[in-house]
Amino acid sequence: MWAEMKPLLRDRLFPLKIGSTKKEMSAPAALFQMATGYWVSQAIYVAAKLGIADLLKDGPQSCDTLAAATGSDGPSLFRLMRALANVGVFSHVGRDCFALSRLAESLQTDTPGSFRAMVITIGEIHYQACGNLLDSVQTGFPAFNKVFGTSLFDYLQQNATAADAFNQGMTNLSSMLAYAILMAYDFAGISSIIDVGGGEGKLLQKILELNPEMVGAVLDMPTTIETVNQKLNGNAREGRCAYIAGDFFDSVPVGADAYILCGVIHDWDDDQAAAILRNCRQAMAKTGRVLLVDMVVPDNGAKCFSKVLDLNMLVMNGGRERTRAEFRALLDAAGYKLTRIIPTMAPQSVIEAVPK
Repeated sequence: MWAEMKPLLRDRLFPLKIGSTKKEMSAPAALFQMATGYWVSQAIYVAAKLGIADLLKDGPQSCDTLAAATGSDGPSLFRLMRALANVGVFSHVGRDCFALSRLAESLQTDTPGSFRAMVITIGEIHYQACGNLLDSVQTGFPAFNKVFGTSLFDYLQQNATAADAFNQGMTNLSSMLAYAILMAYDFAGISSIIDVGGGEGKLLQKILELNPEMVGAVLDMPTTIETVNQKLNGNAREGRCAYIAGDFFDSVPVGADAYILCGVIHDWDDDQAAAILRNCRQAMAKTGRVLLVDMVVPDNGAKCFSKVLDLNMLVMNGGRERTRAEFRALLDAAGYKLTRIIPTMAPQSVIEAVPK
């Protein structure tokens, strides 16, 4: 009997091999890999927080050297690096030396396509909030508020370090997303544009670079604009791109041809999102338009990252990803007519609407 059971137990319980595809795994093994995904995500976060990739930019380093530079325990750091090399994040070269891999290059601070800040903010505030997903599912409210004692954006106003990682992560993301937007959407005929909740303005800067006749402004929280002002040596209102501190729930700058909201509307529930959109509607020129840059959830059972991201929005701020029909209803409630949804090379689409 035992001899007959061994192959069955081996195949059902112990087929998990790094590098195996889910099609090659049994159901328990595939589920186990998904359930333990946070082991890898937190290891990547620790490497990002310690700045390991920056230390390896000039070539391989021994683990002792990396430990001394980061103030880490050498044997423990070796175990971290060995685990990350095992999943391809770094390369294990020699007995105790490690080097950058293709994936690790994106963990460098000042490289095009850097995701270091994004990994840090995901590994800190997102990770802690998601640990209370059960509470959000049971109550319908963002777990972030329970974990941190306040809402996401109030917390960022009060915690400069967390805000810096969050804002830099959004800046890196919008810088890459800008090219996808510019390739998909024709900004011809727009002479002025407001980037509502535009952070440090990287998206708007790219739009203005390719549209030299256009002027624009970024509206964001006072703390974010103060950071921009410091980086620009107090010249945040000069040139074709101005930076304005404010609250889009109160008002937005008036008279622009277009108002773009990139990754903003999905942060909020329908009532709050509609309030932001109404303020844009009241402020825009008669022939103006609003451009939302967000993912669109498929109506059918198609696999899409937006369906997983939707849980993160629930946990972090009570926001949501939306279907085409839900965007149409939201825009209608805010006084707009949905004109078109334009897919981009990125997961996000450009959702265009005009006043009714």
